[in-house]
Amino acid sequence: MSDTQAMPVSRRDVLAVLPGLLTAILLAMLDNMIVSTAMPRIVGELHGLAHLPWVITAYVLGTSVSTPLWGKISDLYGRKSIFLTSIVIFLIGSALSGAAHSMAQLIGFRALQGLGAGGLLVGAMAIIGDLVPPRERGRYQGYIAAVMAVATVAGPLVGGYITDHLSWRWAFYVNLPVGAVALVLLAVRLRLPRHRTEHRIDWLGAGLLAVGITALVLITTWGGHQYAWLSWQVLGLAGLALVSLAAFVAVERGAAEPVLSLGLFRNRNFTLSVVIGFLLGFAMFGAISYLPLYQQVVQGASATNSGLLLLPMMGGVLVTSLLAGQLITRTGRYRIFPVLGGLIMVVGMVLLSTLDMDTGKARTALFMAVLGLGMGFLMQTTMLISQNSVEPRDLGVASSASAFFRSIGGSFGVALAGAVFNRVLTDDLTTRLGAAAAGRLSSGGGVSGLTAAQLRNLPADRVTALLHGIASGTAAVFFWATFVAVLVPVLAVFIRHVPLRGGPGAAARAEQPAAAAEAAEEFAPAAS
Repeated sequence: MSDTQAMPVSRRDVLAVLPGLLTAILLAMLDNMIVSTAMPRIVGELHGLAHLPWVITAYVLGTSVSTPLWGKISDLYGRKSIFLTSIVIFLIGSALSGAAHSMAQLIGFRALQGLGAGGLLVGAMAIIGDLVPPRERGRYQGYIAAVMAVATVAGPLVGGYITDHLSWRWAFYVNLPVGAVALVLLAVRLRLPRHRTEHRIDWLGAGLLAVGITALVLITTWGGHQYAWLSWQVLGLAGLALVSLAAFVAVERGAAEPVLSLGLFRNRNFTLSVVIGFLLGFAMFGAISYLPLYQQVVQGASATNSGLLLLPMMGGVLVTSLLAGQLITRTGRYRIFPVLGGLIMVVGMVLLSTLDMDTGKARTALFMAVLGLGMGFLMQTTMLISQNSVEPRDLGVASSASAFFRSIGGSFGVALAGAVFNRVLTDDLTTRLGAAAAGRLSSGGGVSGLTAAQLRNLPADRVTALLHGIASGTAAVFFWATFVAVLVPVLAVFIRHVPLRGGPGAAARAEQPAAAAEAAEEFAPAAS
């Protein structure tokens, strides 16, 4: 493939590769949901409750640090080999995590697994960008949205089954057959031109970016939990992040082959798409992280089937992703969808900010469906806009930038949501029960581990106060997330319509050379 022109690929060839790509996306999204469900059993067997946060943090760090690098390396050395390498690393990390005999081993192996995971989603999106021109890409959005819905629902169900009936080690081993299927399908069916440039990787820039990302992730992980927001540890990490990222910008300006080309941000659409992705991750992940707690504790839903609780939201995502994808493919117009998605998402946030102790499950499901409808117009469309804003040679960087900024936005969103939720919960309990009782109920993160049986053992006044506090905290999280979400449609208005590469006839035109090649192969023996 040349630097400026995507290789024409027939729809049949794309559909032959798509199952492998979707399996890789499923692998990336399924793992965390399964492992989080099995985490209590893991901690109990390995006797490492004090190190529990690091099992999660190590994976997030590995993913966040490696995401920008996978995109750039695939641009330099070829998409297929780098993508298959990321799958292999992920599977090795999964196998080693399943075989771990101590928390130290598990933390290290989870970091390795996270390094591989950083390339899964980015690689799949970049390969789809290589195979399918932007004008035709919308029709495949529904497949990706469907995989997201399956992962959201199946993850906790599979994790719950493994926890109840199998060893916790299968929370990691289950990745091996799924990953093997993706590996074989892609190794056999994926055909991309191999290319390699003579440029060197900007290791200094990569190192500075890794230090900055690590500091940011640790701030969002530790801030307000392990350390106070104004503690010297958090402030020191903030200073380290600021210095390293400032140095990264300075290095990238003079780098011959920058890890993240700052020139891309001179493109208005690219910048707006990644900023909207950041805001989407901030509002979405921050707000919905407390929905399962509200549904389980206040509404009495089953924790084992917690994946089903998000089904209305994922159904909304699926509907609008399919609709937007089909309309973009038919018309080539896409500007309206981020605006419309942002507006609907704001409405969903406002509705969910009205949750209280008496809100029924049906009304909650309806509010979540509205939020999902807005998210569906945004999630794949922002990736499409960022990829269409760069040259094909920079598809990996564009894909990794979109995924990275959305991930970092989610990390900050979860941190802010936690601060808001804990503050409102503590204040509400203090008002109703007094400071001493409130401190005992809300300290140490014990609220998130409450079960229905434990609630029944509490005095009635404390149960009422606790349910009211959790409902108030959840509503407050959505209330403050609304102020972030409202920026999405405002920024989306400034997206310019740039015609999508390709067109309705691109796939059909690609069929002709494919058919001609097959005919040539068929008659080649006779000719010889």
